[in-house]
Amino acid sequence: MVVVGGGTGTFTILSGLKKYPQLDLSVIVSMMDDGGSNRIIRDEFGLLPTSDLRQCMVALSEEKPGDLLRKLFTYRYSSGTGISGMTFGNLFMAALADIYSDQQIAIEKTCEFLDVKGNIIPVTFDKTHLVARYSNGKQVLGERDIDEPDDELAKYKIIDLEVFPEATVNPKAIKAISEADYIIFGPGDLYTSILPNILIQGVAKAVIYSDAKKIFIVNLMTKYGQTSGFKTSDFLKELEKYLESGVVDYCLVNKSKTIPKNILSRYKSEKAYPVEDDLRNGNGVKVIRANLISKKVYEKPESDKLMRSLIRHDPDKLASKIVNLIEGSD
Repeated sequence: MVVVGGGTGTFTILSGLKKYPQLDLSVIVSMMDDGGSNRIIRDEFGLLPTSDLRQCMVALSEEKPGDLLRKLFTYRYSSGTGISGMTFGNLFMAALADIYSDQQIAIEKTCEFLDVKGNIIPVTFDKTHLVARYSNGKQVLGERDIDEPDDELAKYKIIDLEVFPEATVNPKAIKAISEADYIIFGPGDLYTSILPNILIQGVAKAVIYSDAKKIFIVNLMTKYGQTSGFKTSDFLKELEKYLESGVVDYCLVNKSKTIPKNILSRYKSEKAYPVEDDLRNGNGVKVIRANLISKKVYEKPESDKLMRSLIRHDPDKLASKIVNLIEGSD
């Protein structure tokens, strides 16, 4: 099973799937993040971004009594000149990259150190950036400014996404896709976590020609400046725009309406709303609906300067649905 994504959504699904030892898990991770602590990792250390990799490592690490290592790798400094907002895990990997003079080795050594159960595959080792073109004709370079656009730009839709400069795909990503029985997209930000992987040369073609069943987990909420006004069908249509129409076999859609009013009010202040479900079975896709929302409300630490989701998919509910699908129960 191959998960394609990056960020919090990928952390969520991996946290649930790793509890099923019969699954041979791999995750293909986007490498274009240039916001938050990744800006320092890229600009000051000259390395590829590590935050999405770190989240995948923590999700797939062997849980031990006390979980000290997991806590360390997610710890975010709240003070200190130059390190406020940075995570221990990112600094750890930056140190290893310096020690070994090779970031690939640093990633492998960190996986060994955390006793990761699964394969974590950066989609590319080339330094590249996202470029979004909007319906007003404007182009924006960099994931950070696409992820949190200014209010003027956020009024317009993203009509095209590419990477610049073009990047060479990690051969391990192509191999994982070609050998997969199942490929999972999402959950996560469509334009800044999922699609960046597909944009790397060779990935879309490998997915299209793969015999694997493709599963798309649709997001719970829209995101201002990216998926404003999107319904479930819009998410699927946009994913397949960069792949091929009809390539997705299953869509997992949340059907629960039990989001607390105070949380909806906070989302409304960010101009984000629950995704309306208008998907229908047909054109090769089967829609699976279930209560997939976690009861936990996630509050980010003050040291984290980026916008984060308050509600998320429940990792155990998601994983259970996917395993049931594999076993023919759904």
